Amino acid sequence: MEKVMNGNQARSWQHLPQQEPDTKVKVKVRKRGWVTKGEKILYTLFSVGFLVAGIYIVSFSAATDSMNRDVQSLETVVQDQKAINETLQFEKKELSRPERITKIAKEHGLKVQDADVKRAQSVTN
Repeated sequence: MEKVMNGNQARSWQHLPQQEPDTKVKVKVRKRGWVTKGEKILYTLFSVGFLVAGIYIVSFSAATDSMNRDVQSLETVVQDQKAINETLQFEKKELSRPERITKIAKEHGLKVQDADVKRAQSVTN
């Protein structure tokens, strides 16, 4: 048995509202930042490197400054000691004058014969 569709049924079939299934697709949108994870790691490493280099430079500068101050104080001590040594050298020359030695010898009762008193030279090896 064949069913025959008459024209009215075909038209009504076409005009029936077709129901579309509710298919809403939710799309997850990920926000991307300005900087990727790799760049963040690189920036962090460079920042840490600059920080370490800065600390090293400051500590090296402080150590150098401290050493320079020590050197300057030692130079002052050396200059003072040189002045003392020069004074002592002059005093040694004054005390070792032949006239002074003969005078002290006569004061202590020693007889000085008419001999020339000469300075004794020190022999260095």
